Amino acid sequence: MAYHHVTAMLHETVDLLACKSGGIYVDGTLGGCGHAKLICERIMPAGRFIGIDKDADAISNARTALAPFGDLVTLIRGNYARMQELLSEIGITGVNGILLDLGLSLHQLLESGRGFSFQNDEPLDMRMDTRKKPTAGDLVNKLSAAELASIFRNYGQQSHARQVAGKIVAARRRAPITTSRQLARIVTAALGGRKRKAGLHPATKVFMALRIAVNAELEDLEFFLENALDLLVPGGRLCILAFHSLEDRMVKHKFKQWATACQCPPQLPRCVCGGKPRVKLLTPRVLRPGKKEIQLNPMARSTRLRAIEKIQDS
Repeated sequence: MAYHHVTAMLHETVDLLACKSGGIYVDGTLGGCGHAKLICERIMPAGRFIGIDKDADAISNARTALAPFGDLVTLIRGNYARMQELLSEIGITGVNGILLDLGLSLHQLLESGRGFSFQNDEPLDMRMDTRKKPTAGDLVNKLSAAELASIFRNYGQQSHARQVAGKIVAARRRAPITTSRQLARIVTAALGGRKRKAGLHPATKVFMALRIAVNAELEDLEFFLENALDLLVPGGRLCILAFHSLEDRMVKHKFKQWATACQCPPQLPRCVCGGKPRVKLLTPRVLRPGKKEIQLNPMARSTRLRAIEKIQDS
């Protein structure tokens, strides 16, 4: 299977992981294996790499892409949100580094046939894990106008969410909405002649919102962050690549919380918790791709990279 993807901020990310031979490293979102290959190269000959992805296509691609590294690699089809459980099942309780790349792969957008994009006319699926329900088509055809509007507003930051939801409900009364281009046409018609912002297609925010809802992306990230520090050994590092503000805000706030000593309520006049920082911020400010990378890979333009290191005595 050909699996096409261009990895964003490859060297910046793997450099921040500070990979070393003998260490254990986890990529929770394998995708096209760009980060994974470089990690494996850097932890040879005595390291261990665990690759996790909920998408069967990504796992199939990884079997080929990472085959040269042999027994160094363990592949797991599963959800990174359950990383602690998945690692425990193979006898691992602590790792030296974790990477999450929360973006879609080029393969998912253009070759998966699951309707992530409206560039091709495909079934409205949008599931990364095809073993799960619901599909995007289920949401579009079954949710109320109010529920759809909430998804578009909260996950897609679509300012005309009610109008779009109303058009969708009206259209599905005539016939079920089953394909990506069918939905894109309805959304475009709902937004009328409104000017496109920075060349953005009118349906982009709605498609992003549906994808986030179908895959419970924000819930998965929140659950992972609640348990992530317990997975890292002292000195271990966590790097996360986010691609929209909702994800990045969650990562930023959690990293800041971990790096803050006092956890007392702000209304207290002085610290009574005696807390200590649990991590060191490796990226006090978010890192973004350079102009050259964006020219070569326009999909990288929205990338936001943040990283932390677990403090030795935390």
